[in-house]
Amino acid sequence: MPDRPENPAGSYVANPKPTEQQRSELINIIKQFPKKLRQVVEGLTPEQLKTKYRNWTVQQIVHHLADSHVNAYIRFKMALTEIRPTIKPYDETRWSSLEEPQTTDVVISLNLLDALHTRWVRVLENMHEQDFLQSYFHPEHQTVVSLGEALGAYAWHCKHHLAQIELVKKEG
Repeated sequence: MPDRPENPAGSYVANPKPTEQQRSELINIIKQFPKKLRQVVEGLTPEQLKTKYRNWTVQQIVHHLADSHVNAYIRFKMALTEIRPTIKPYDETRWSSLEEPQTTDVVISLNLLDALHTRWVRVLENMHEQDFLQSYFHPEHQTVVSLGEALGAYAWHCKHHLAQIELVKKEG
């Protein structure tokens, strides 16, 4: 396995108060992500799907994206409907080590991401500027996260894992 960069899309830089223009760009990343992911994954061989990018196979990464973004969608809805809710962290490494993400066809998660991102983008596009100031408490990191910052983090998350899969595909 080649020595691969940890963050091929660059490091995440938090921005708790993105401008309207920045939010629009971030929402567009989330909107376009399922299509881009599907395009990259569709050409992969079974061997490439089982190729590890650092600690996870491409197949595990695709299922992780569905798991992570389901949690993100719920976190946004909680923060919009409750006063600074405490979110439920999950152990993504343990989730990805379950048998299910290692044996389930990636098409299942690609389809889930299509539907999920359609709903999530509807929420994002209907949010007002003050809604992006709403926040949740992340007990694992002991931090308060604004929805503006979370938007940037999940847009980066899309680019981060897409870049990993693109590198595996490029390597053949």
